[in-house]
Amino acid sequence: MNGVDAAGLGIGGGNPPRIMGVLNVSEESPYDPSVYDDPGDAARYVDKELIDEGADIVDIGLESANKRFDVLTAEAELERLHVALETIESVSGDAIFSIETRYAEVAEAALSQGFDMVNDICGFADPEMPEVCREYDVAVGKMASPPDLTRPGAVEETDWAGRKSTGWAAEADYVDQVYEALKQHGLTEKTIVDPAFGGWSEAQTVADDRKTFHRLGEFRVLGQPILVSINRKNFLGDLVDRETDQRLAASLAATSMAVERGADVIRTHDVAETRDAALIGDAFADSSHAISDSVSVSRLEVRSPRALRRQLRERGIDPAVADECQPIALDIDGLSIGERRHIDALVTDRDASWHTVTDHSGLLVGSVTDIRDISRGLREEYDSSDGLRDALAELLQ
Repeated sequence: MNGVDAAGLGIGGGNPPRIMGVLNVSEESPYDPSVYDDPGDAARYVDKELIDEGADIVDIGLESANKRFDVLTAEAELERLHVALETIESVSGDAIFSIETRYAEVAEAALSQGFDMVNDICGFADPEMPEVCREYDVAVGKMASPPDLTRPGAVEETDWAGRKSTGWAAEADYVDQVYEALKQHGLTEKTIVDPAFGGWSEAQTVADDRKTFHRLGEFRVLGQPILVSINRKNFLGDLVDRETDQRLAASLAATSMAVERGADVIRTHDVAETRDAALIGDAFADSSHAISDSVSVSRLEVRSPRALRRQLRERGIDPAVADECQPIALDIDGLSIGERRHIDALVTDRDASWHTVTDHSGLLVGSVTDIRDISRGLREEYDSSDGLRDALAELLQ
């Protein structure tokens, strides 16, 4: 994976996880503790509540990106920029300052007057944004690209049949769309990808966020550091049945898991606690990279057959190789005696094995291709139960 230099701060590439604290100078922002319109008060908040608590990056937003509010024009954002600029001039602590915007014009104005990086919530939907970031040689957070500048994160509203193909659009799930949306409009050498957690559109659900989080490691295939903004999000609150102000524990648990799955930057309002959780996740993550003399070896992020297929596809290798070479073992319980016997019969002509544990359970071992053939045989030859077929299909993705 490519490491990114953000004004001297290393992100990804073996560096520790970085914490991005949040400051809003927008009167619409829904999270009051981070909202300031006075530069002096804002600077004191940044020093005491963000930098002193462990923030490496301070992300300053000029408007709320909440879909309930009207989108500000670039001109309106520029009118607010002076508050952000006066704030960073008054900050005494040491941090990287990021401007959150969707407009290249605003990004250029901020970068020319003291900001260090950009957090683009519309993922280069403004075609000038990549060039501005290259010109100033800055790191840029790129959220999954939406159809246009007015709908950040609304990846499911994209005309995927037109951009990819009708067949791809029919087969792709939400996470596949996010992955492709991150690739839209390209990546700079200093891009940090953001899979867009949160209710960015009416169609996005908490189930979509859960799937994205579950498959977070797949975004490593893009070869860039990953930024996640999961602090107190609805998909966590829904799991624990807590309102926003009671979701800190859930956020911290998710932070450790996100870092273990490959997140390099955690955007948060709860800096001190999130820093600790990120360090724990980093300390206990499995090592995936080793260097000896001139040889470098990196273990691919493979949590499912689907993840390996994506790794191969991005390298120009036939993804079918994954199904032939990747062995899996499935512990199956709750079978009828007939289903167990059917599986036992189907493995006979395949390079797979079934090991009975009880009348209703056992272990199925083989390649993805062989187990997929067994699943197909259960449907075609034995009309096996929908539950067994559905469970096998999910695990073979």
